[in-house]
Amino acid sequence: MESNHHSTKSLAGKTVVITGASSGVGRATAEAFALEGCNIVLAARGLEALEETVSLCRDLGAIALGVQTDVSVAKEVENLAQEALQFNGRIDIWVNNAGVMASGKFEEIPMELHEQVIKTNLFGYMHGAYSVLPIFKKQQDGILINNVSIGGFMPAPYSAVYSSTKFGIRGMMECLHGEISDFADIHICNLYPQIQRSTGNSHSAKFSGLDFKVPPFAADPRDTAAKMVELAKKPRKDLFPDVTSLIIKNIYGAFPKTLINTASAAMRLMMKIRKGKPNPGNVLWSSPKPHRIYGETMLPVPSRKTKLALLAGIGLGLSYMIIKKNSSKK
Repeated sequence: MESNHHSTKSLAGKTVVITGASSGVGRATAEAFALEGCNIVLAARGLEALEETVSLCRDLGAIALGVQTDVSVAKEVENLAQEALQFNGRIDIWVNNAGVMASGKFEEIPMELHEQVIKTNLFGYMHGAYSVLPIFKKQQDGILINNVSIGGFMPAPYSAVYSSTKFGIRGMMECLHGEISDFADIHICNLYPQIQRSTGNSHSAKFSGLDFKVPPFAADPRDTAAKMVELAKKPRKDLFPDVTSLIIKNIYGAFPKTLINTASAAMRLMMKIRKGKPNPGNVLWSSPKPHRIYGETMLPVPSRKTKLALLAGIGLGLSYMIIKKNSSKK
């Protein structure tokens, strides 16, 4: 059930909790809510980067607090919620955003890293929901925003455990929608953005021997953050933040086996050509520098029209492959 309770209200003075706020989309989201005049409670593992984001929010005129938090630990997330309540006795918006990724052959990534990806991504979102939903129910209102990623609908090649967490988050929140359906002013909003032009890629664990920079068609983290604010003002169950993410999701929906097999084959070929050293990234500890919103792209960022034309071309190419494959079977 949806309500217009939040749709026309200003966010000024609202208390917003954001996890994974030290860089990338998290820092962009902190900036976006600070510009709305919110009280910002920021969480991340790395204290130095967290304090940088707190300073950014304060420079924008917001009241901001940093709470060093590992979202994979339930007690630390509960502490984050309790600290957030110190502002004015309530939490209005909670953004589950913290996430890590490990790519490479499934059996070559250490089990410790696999398990931590699950603890941070899936357990982290579970801990956030578990801590804040009782508060929302007591208040009779509140908005939980989950930055799920398009990975909730389609797997990332050679990132099996990361993909499992995104599918899992989506399933968990689908069920929780039913549990809060008798609270007209409590909302769970799931955002499904595509690859981000953020530092997330450079911070991820890489066991493929490949060190990709962000592809030029990746989304702007500030655009994604703007969609978080949009959801806070006008909640909705699911949102694809741009046309590109929706196109990618639909292409995968139409040709799932072809897409994952083709992408995996391309990865295998590149892994044979280039073999770098394993890099555990930020899975087991806080993100190294740079602590900023944007990451490096492999090529100059194209215009929006160019991005759409590229995606349309990929879609047509896949369609041709399917038609040719089906006709050859006849």
